[in-house]
Amino acid sequence: MKIAIVGVGYVGLVSGTCFAEMGNDVWCVDKDKEKITELQNTVIPIFEPGLKELVQKNIDRLHFVTDIDEALQEVNVCFIAVGTPPGEDGSADLSAVLAVASSIGRMMVRHMFIVDKSTVPVGTSRKVRKAVQHELDARDSELTFDVISNPEFLKEGTAVHDCLLPDRIIVGTESEKAARLMAKLYKPFLRSTGHLLHMDIASAEMTKYAANCMLATKISFINEIANICELVGADVNKVRMGIGSDPRIGYSFIFPGCGYGGSCFPKDVQALIRTSGGLGYEARILKAVEAVNESQKQVLPRRIVAKYGENLEGLHFTCWGLSFKPDTDDMRCAASLVIVGELTKRGAKVHAYDPQAEKLARTIYFRDNKNIEYFDGKYDALKGCAALILITEWKEFRCPDFERIKECLKEPVIFDGRNQYESDNLREMGFEYYQIGVGDNFVEWR
Repeated sequence: MKIAIVGVGYVGLVSGTCFAEMGNDVWCVDKDKEKITELQNTVIPIFEPGLKELVQKNIDRLHFVTDIDEALQEVNVCFIAVGTPPGEDGSADLSAVLAVASSIGRMMVRHMFIVDKSTVPVGTSRKVRKAVQHELDARDSELTFDVISNPEFLKEGTAVHDCLLPDRIIVGTESEKAARLMAKLYKPFLRSTGHLLHMDIASAEMTKYAANCMLATKISFINEIANICELVGADVNKVRMGIGSDPRIGYSFIFPGCGYGGSCFPKDVQALIRTSGGLGYEARILKAVEAVNESQKQVLPRRIVAKYGENLEGLHFTCWGLSFKPDTDDMRCAASLVIVGELTKRGAKVHAYDPQAEKLARTIYFRDNKNIEYFDGKYDALKGCAALILITEWKEFRCPDFERIKECLKEPVIFDGRNQYESDNLREMGFEYYQIGVGDNFVEWR
């Protein structure tokens, strides 16, 4: 099959590459000329395990172009995978999606199956249909098309695996012809796992938001429980095991920490809040999920201030991890943005180490922050610092050399934002160790 994917960002590049892996010819379209040139030379603009090797393997079936017209001359299936960033009011910005839809209407030369892969609010398919039809009418064209909703469920860090071995494929369409085409396209992905769910378009669009909001809710719930544990003298690590053993709850997404981030959960929670609000319904649970998450990013700064005072001038702190989660360089809405910001605005210096996110930190997120120094190794970043702050749970941080950490730091102090270590062992070694949600770490909540 011949496919076009417009938008060669995280979702578009992974999806297009995996379609090519199954033998399809894929035209990957993006207006960023520099990005397209790099991809033509197999230089991958994002870090995702296994992606570079898969692009190199399928480079003969991947056509990286900047001109959508070139792609539409060849294909009859066009995925829209451009970004839908939050607007000033938190609602999803559909301008890029609708611009692509208009381009398709202006340039399509045959019946086109137009697939919304971007995360979009309920009702977007109608807007896409209207934009395409407006351009066809302007051309006085009788060409026809179908609009399909096919939300993605890729997790950064395991996206290639998730795409090749999906646990489910959601297809929203009222067209039997479109449903058959999507079943054919995805059949190679479903030979050994997963299943395809066919539903109406509105339900497909809603499923994506509901899934991400449910996962965000689990994270904020366990963080709320962690905060209560500190007040009552309980240990959230034990509570998590106790509730996770109930199969109705399970262990996934109930790890306490310093807040969720990334490109999906914050944006999608906000978007569904705004969508429901626009229809006269207050999404009270989702508002609470968002509020808890924003507050949770302040837990470590509050704890540090409680120990060292509001004025942190003259103190250096080591931050292990800057990305919002391991196995990605993505720093969008990461807890590190708040934590580093709170420390440096109080006069502290930060020694930062992250296996992948340093470039984005330097050039974008902390570009104007002069109180950060970056290091190539995690132990080098410790030297001369007052404490270690663990922000991102990269695997290389799981079993560090604690004796070496102790030697490098001025004082043996660890603030663990991901509850990675055994408190009894560290305290026996002489560490002052702070976790999330443990009663003896209590800091008064204000």
